[in-house]
Amino acid sequence: MAEKIIELIGISKSYDGTVVVDNENLYVRKGEFVTLLGPSGCGKTTTLRMIAGFELPDSGQILLNGKDISTIPPYMRPINTVFQRYALFPHLNVYDNIAYGLKLKKMEVTYQNEQGDVKKKIEKLSKAEISAKVKKALKMVDLEGFEKRDVTTLSGGQQQRIAIARAIVNEPEILLLDEPLGALDLKMRKDMQLELKEMHKKLGITFIYVTHDQEEALTMSDTIVVMKDGAIQQIGTPTDIYNEPKSAFVADFIGESNIFSGTIVGDKKVRFLGKVFDMVDDFELHEKVDVVVRPEDVFLVDAGLGAVDGVITSSIFKGVHYEMAMQIGKNEIIIQDTIQRQVGEKASIIIKHFDIHIMHKEFVSNVYDGYITKKNTVRFAEGEFECDVTQLYPESTLDEEGYLVLKNGEKIDLTDVDVRVEVGLKDIEIIDNEDDGDSCGEIVSIIYKGDHYQVIVRTFEEEEDFVIDTEYVWNENDKVSVKIPPEKIKLSLKVVEKK
Repeated sequence: MAEKIIELIGISKSYDGTVVVDNENLYVRKGEFVTLLGPSGCGKTTTLRMIAGFELPDSGQILLNGKDISTIPPYMRPINTVFQRYALFPHLNVYDNIAYGLKLKKMEVTYQNEQGDVKKKIEKLSKAEISAKVKKALKMVDLEGFEKRDVTTLSGGQQQRIAIARAIVNEPEILLLDEPLGALDLKMRKDMQLELKEMHKKLGITFIYVTHDQEEALTMSDTIVVMKDGAIQQIGTPTDIYNEPKSAFVADFIGESNIFSGTIVGDKKVRFLGKVFDMVDDFELHEKVDVVVRPEDVFLVDAGLGAVDGVITSSIFKGVHYEMAMQIGKNEIIIQDTIQRQVGEKASIIIKHFDIHIMHKEFVSNVYDGYITKKNTVRFAEGEFECDVTQLYPESTLDEEGYLVLKNGEKIDLTDVDVRVEVGLKDIEIIDNEDDGDSCGEIVSIIYKGDHYQVIVRTFEEEEDFVIDTEYVWNENDKVSVKIPPEKIKLSLKVVEKK
């Protein structure tokens, strides 16, 4: 097994108090093609920039071949970066663009005279050496003979290959690629995916690639690192990530998935879609779980012949298969099949036990640290909420002055008392208008779970999350507010740890 070339140990990075990368631990093996994959703002580009040296980590170490390079400037690292916008010099031709770094490069040269004395000199590369390296790089990217071409006359794909040639001509140990295909059209992007993979094999150097495109990651990578909110969610081969996602987020982000709420009802048996299915995973009896089934793993048969019946509600031809939606009670399931069923047709589904993937629920309820105000409301997650403070002490009541009266008659002023707040996922209402709720924020995530959407609303200042199960459709980046009925807010006294 190849040795580690790059290792990130406890890397964190913040901007203006906002954590962008949070305690990241990752290693990359020599010659590996690793892709950092995730939505915008997940920290993947910041991670790449810290490896390159353009950003310094707030804490942690970056090791290159076992040596800490965390504070070493970019030009002293054997690492080159290819950016999305290529950053080519428009006033230089192809040759001079690629040769630019070589003309600045200085090498230590050893000389020995007739007497055997050894002298070392720092010299620039000769024109012949530069020319040989440029031609070799152009051959590597299949652009031989383009030396004298004006870069502004090249296509997007050709410019992208020139940017790669300029990076590899310096013979780096690691090549970093920050969404380099983002500016290309769909067909060219697909062609370049295959070319990059082939180029990686030819060069034999380490590639670390950043993208938000799942297909790119699955097509090119040896290893995929899935990121969300500055943290690594899962690391694995494309096959492992696709077939064995560790969370609903990964399942939803990598390819298409049907995600349902289920319950473990027996030894390797799970109930979802109103029926009991066999499975291969071991989970605790009665545990509430998320069930993931890929659309291509759902088989359609005639009504009454499968595990559960439903009605086809839509059918779209996608080139190699039909993508159909079936309504089963309140749940919708997406199916990919080469045989079309008509809208309105009754049918049944079969799901094989090894195609049912079970995951622990990521969210069971919302839990916050809060405190009671002088008005006997509770403050948490950047909002103030009406609540029932008498639940903090059994058989207590509130008097006219707002004091809590215990069963023995003792009066307590709850102002500033720290409490633990718990709210169910279905007990929070999302409101369009930011000013009409008790706290406001932005929708940062939406996952469809068969009969409802799981939405995350993140507050603006403290970045607290409300995880909400709702039947209504919302859009990511919507600015909204939330409201919680007082009776749905569960309070308990916060336990003070003894020092």
